[in-house]
Amino acid sequence: MCKRLIFVVAMVMACASGSAQARQWTLDDCITYALENNISLKKNVLSVRSANEDLQQSQAALLPSLSFGTSHSVGYSPFAASDISGSSRKGYYNDNYSFSANWTVWDGNKLRNQVKMNQLNESGAVLDSAITANNIQETLAQYYIQALYLKEAIGVAENSLEVSRANEERGRGFVEVGNMSKADLAQLTAQRSQDEYTVVETRSSLTTCLMHLKQLLELPGDTDFDVIDINATDEQALEPVPALATVYDNALLNRPEIKRSMIAIESGKLQEKIARAGSLPSIGLTAGAGTGYNTLNDDRWATQFKNNVDMSLGLRVSIPICDQRSTKTAVNKARIQQQQAQLDLLDSQKTLYATVENYWEQAITSQQKFRAALTNVESVQASFDLLEQQFNLGLKNIVELMTGKSNLLQALQNKLQSKYTTILNLQMLKFYQKQ
Repeated sequence: MCKRLIFVVAMVMACASGSAQARQWTLDDCITYALENNISLKKNVLSVRSANEDLQQSQAALLPSLSFGTSHSVGYSPFAASDISGSSRKGYYNDNYSFSANWTVWDGNKLRNQVKMNQLNESGAVLDSAITANNIQETLAQYYIQALYLKEAIGVAENSLEVSRANEERGRGFVEVGNMSKADLAQLTAQRSQDEYTVVETRSSLTTCLMHLKQLLELPGDTDFDVIDINATDEQALEPVPALATVYDNALLNRPEIKRSMIAIESGKLQEKIARAGSLPSIGLTAGAGTGYNTLNDDRWATQFKNNVDMSLGLRVSIPICDQRSTKTAVNKARIQQQQAQLDLLDSQKTLYATVENYWEQAITSQQKFRAALTNVESVQASFDLLEQQFNLGLKNIVELMTGKSNLLQALQNKLQSKYTTILNLQMLKFYQKQ
């Protein structure tokens, strides 16, 4: 029913072994688990079942109804007249049995249109479930790719910390031989402390991101959870961005929220037909059969049961004359419902276009940034390597070294952020196209 949004880098890999290590989930694992266990989706499934029950009931309403009834009673007549022999029966027993049937032959197609209405309601419930599933997949993908970005960002921060520690140790050696002041060493120590803080902060952001993923999956609180540790490739961020018009046109054909709005329009049309049926005559057939037994009758039970059989067949015609404007009001409200549904469709189309356009713009912009970041990282890395060599030879001061290192760290972070932002938006565009 819903095509899974699978991030291209979330490939199947072996999960880490060991009871102390958290299970590593791929995006496919997350989506599969969420679609099977999410509470909102389970509620949608119940709504679909309820709509199906309404459909079956409306279909059964087209068939004749048949019922059986019986009554049994005892009576006492203290002043009953005596018969020829001079005796009287003051107490008696009576029982009756009957069958009755009713069938609506024609009611202005109200019942048949109600069946069609309930079919649309069932389809709408299915689409509501698809909308919920899409929203869950979209949110999962955003948090999952954010987690992958933070995992790689932690690696960058840890590498920067290692460089800072090495520079601090090198600075201590310079201070011992008198080639660096303690003030400059203090700046190197501060830089190392700042990098340690950055590592802790990035790990904290990852923990928060994983917590959101865990909550979306509605996993128990004591469940160990982690995403599979895969670094996205640069090639994935350099894939061609599809045309905006192509994505939007495909989304119009595939997105359940658009189909849901169209169903609402059709439902409004059927509601008007059902309302109009209130001003039309209705024709029905009735049939009945019954018999009974009474102890006041001297005939035996079988004889009475046979002799008292009574059968009937009737035609029922109902012609509305004055319904206190109820039919006209129902028709007008059905027309208003149609107009509201048409406006909802326009609103859904505009919202969809805005969403697709936003993903498309971000994909274009972030990809351009990523291309620029690739070149920038190469140049900044080469500059820092040269700067570090010159610092070791005493040709550059501590300020220049720290500035170069900060520039390198910023360039690496910009590259990571633009890469994962591009990948996310490219995957969202594919998701909206149902590729």
